[in-house]
Amino acid sequence: MALIIFLATSLLLSGALGELVCEQLPVELCSYSIASSGKRCLLENFPTKDGKVKYQCKTSEVVVDIMQEWIESDECVSACGLNRNTIGISSDTLLQPHFLAKLCSNDCYQACPNIVDLYFNLASEKEGGQVDYPDSSFLYFRNPRRALSATRNSGNSAPGPLSGGVSPAAAPISGDVDPACAPSAI
Repeated sequence: MALIIFLATSLLLSGALGELVCEQLPVELCSYSIASSGKRCLLENFPTKDGKVKYQCKTSEVVVDIMQEWIESDECVSACGLNRNTIGISSDTLLQPHFLAKLCSNDCYQACPNIVDLYFNLASEKEGGQVDYPDSSFLYFRNPRRALSATRNSGNSAPGPLSGGVSPAAAPISGDVDPACAPSAI
């Protein structure tokens, strides 16, 4: 009984002291937020008894080293080509050239450290921890061939077209690409 009272009091005090708790965030602010504990918030969905889908903000086990108590701005979400309604945390977005171009744009790369850190860490995990940030200057993103090769060799992607042809990589959306993300010389 004492444990229940302690936990209830802790929850009330954390809200009263102004701590950011993922479970207390509105759904529309959940994705890309960081709790006071330094853990990332993630949006989850689950079916209800009446067959509808309900959304809830949860605390993930992903710890952020560079910041805490952060609600990402709508400007950064838009500049980085993301969506507030993203469910969970996934590296799948890294496979989309359009997203990589947005992530490497000056508007995102220079102004949105939370999002850059999130996707750098996802890329690093995908590469087996072989990406050194910032020394590598986002090598994973700079070399499209390496990214495609890593995707093909990971075993986690769908097979390519039967013809064996490879489509050319998409160009950046604009010329405003951060030099740290610019394609490396071939």
